[in-house]
Amino acid sequence: MNTENEVSADETSEPSDQDLRNAQADAQNDSEREAEVEAFEAEGDIEPEAETDGPDLAREVQELKDKLLRAMAEAENTRRIAAREKADASKYAVVNFARDIVRVADNLGMAMMMVSEDARKEDKNLDNLYIGIDMTMKELLSIFESHGIKPVPTVGQPFDHNIHEAVQQLENKDVPNNTVLQALRGGFTIQDRLLRPAQVVVSTGGPSPETASEAPGQNQSDGNEHAYEAEGPEPGQNIDQET
Repeated sequence: MNTENEVSADETSEPSDQDLRNAQADAQNDSEREAEVEAFEAEGDIEPEAETDGPDLAREVQELKDKLLRAMAEAENTRRIAAREKADASKYAVVNFARDIVRVADNLGMAMMMVSEDARKEDKNLDNLYIGIDMTMKELLSIFESHGIKPVPTVGQPFDHNIHEAVQQLENKDVPNNTVLQALRGGFTIQDRLLRPAQVVVSTGGPSPETASEAPGQNQSDGNEHAYEAEGPEPGQNIDQET
């Protein structure tokens, strides 16, 4: 009887399958917890990245400053170009119209040249007509000037290839060489650019301009009292081409 009880006790002491599964699960959970703890501890042991050395940092800062300055300069250049183009578009919007309207001045000038002084003295009506044309020419030039259109100075001025077009040469030893003797067709500037060069007759055979400038009491402006003192445009600024 006692032996049977002992056997039963031994049988009941053996672990069941459920106990084994529970034990395995506990062991797995313990392993996972240990892994998490080790990972957390490992994260705490990570050292921060080494800071950039002083010279390297200064170089990077300087490079960034240079890039910023270049970008600002490019933006400023773009702004200036846009502003200049806008201003030019406003200033020179009437170029084609101005080029056409100066032909009216050409016709008036030719009409005045056709009337001689003697003919005016002989015919009062012709003289009155001449005076009317002259007044119209002056009014037209005044309107031109109010819109930035000015005649190119010609007679008595040194020849300037920037504003003059020489179509003929005449020997004249009384004036410096390359002096404008006559304007066959007037020239005009608009604002600071050449609208149309003046076609002129130029002297030859006279003293050099340097020698003539040393002569006392000689004024090359004589005979050009009505010429506008318009500055010649810079080379390359001729807008007398069709646009």
